[in-house]
Amino acid sequence: MPQGVNRTGPATQEAVKTATSVAVDPSASDQSTAPRTAAAGPAASAPRAGRPVGGLRRLSAWLSGRRAETPTSRPALPEGAVIGPPVELPADDPLTGYLMNVAAAVDVRDLEFESPALRGLKDAGVVLAVPLISAGAPLGMITLGPRLSGGDYSTDDRRLLTALARYAAPAIRVGQLVREQQAEALRRERIDQQLEVARLVQRQFLPESLPDLPGWRVTAFYRPAQTVGGDFYDFIPLPGGQVMVFIGDVTDKGVPAALVMASTHALLRAAAPRLVSPGAVLETVNGLLWRDTPAHMFVTCLALVLDARSGQITFANAGHDVPYVRTADGVAELRAKGMPLGLMPGMTYEEKAFTFRPGDCALLHSDGLSEAHAPDREMFGFHRVAALVGQGASGQALIDLCLTELDAFTGPGHEQEDDITLLSLEQTVPAARSGITR
Repeated sequence: MPQGVNRTGPATQEAVKTATSVAVDPSASDQSTAPRTAAAGPAASAPRAGRPVGGLRRLSAWLSGRRAETPTSRPALPEGAVIGPPVELPADDPLTGYLMNVAAAVDVRDLEFESPALRGLKDAGVVLAVPLISAGAPLGMITLGPRLSGGDYSTDDRRLLTALARYAAPAIRVGQLVREQQAEALRRERIDQQLEVARLVQRQFLPESLPDLPGWRVTAFYRPAQTVGGDFYDFIPLPGGQVMVFIGDVTDKGVPAALVMASTHALLRAAAPRLVSPGAVLETVNGLLWRDTPAHMFVTCLALVLDARSGQITFANAGHDVPYVRTADGVAELRAKGMPLGLMPGMTYEEKAFTFRPGDCALLHSDGLSEAHAPDREMFGFHRVAALVGQGASGQALIDLCLTELDAFTGPGHEQEDDITLLSLEQTVPAARSGITR
């Protein structure tokens, strides 16, 4: 007989039950299996009020059977019995549908239809199969081999096993859900740890410090919408004391955008010192990106070369949001034509020039500011960004003003939709007064 097949006490010991005695299966050799006669008296004969007499009889029979069992009283395995691995019950197996319809203990020897699971049960010597069903879904089954006494399972045995399965199935399902939740919690914890590592790695791509340019005040702000993001900025020293400033934004956000951002940032840093020209840098990087960037992703990027001595900048734009400059004559736009990086091969990028004067302040920004939405889905818009630049604040005060107005516009409890990057470049004093000779 297969080990571990018989799993219920009452079903493993055949007994003939009467009102006053219990006759135990004589197949056991222990002397304690002699027939027991119930003791006389109220305690033995009067059932508890409200409890069925049959339940006490079954309990007494089960206890008698347990006392009758000893390690040496088990008979040898029936001839031809096979001990094998558990039989799986696939959802699409015909036996599964049959057990779901019956929803009770079934003698597999009486079943005759084509089913791999049924064939496996018969080969394993299984006699009785009891389905475990919870909320209309099959969880598995309880399988039992031949009776120790050699007799058949009685109707009471089957009823008891069916009731046991009905009570056990919900508990088993709860246990499964707990294990699934624990596994999901561990999976999420691992993902969170990996994202935290990715965030730390991505922070290494951002400048550790801002450039110290005499006569200039440089301020930066970066806040991703998720743990990692697709925005980036950098300041790259060039020959002759110039500095190339980048600000960019990868379509999408999260991990995919962060991966493309890392690749773009590395290409820009490699090309800038060699080419110097912002238009040439963008053209070179575009040619390298378009082959390897996924079709649905691209990068917008603004590159400008700042000559701190003269106050002049040369810039090119690969589809990025237009920067605004507050001047004595009002707010100016730094516009230059160019397609986003990685979108099409063979692109060229227009270069434009602008000269700062003392007090002029530029705001370079990503679309996380201009494309944020209010609760009614109104967009913050470029006109609001230009108006904030024109109010007169500079440096950190300008960045704080933008963030304060954005929070008021989006309302409390707003979930940031996209990464936000803000750079402020302000010429504070003329070159002559800052100790720089032209």
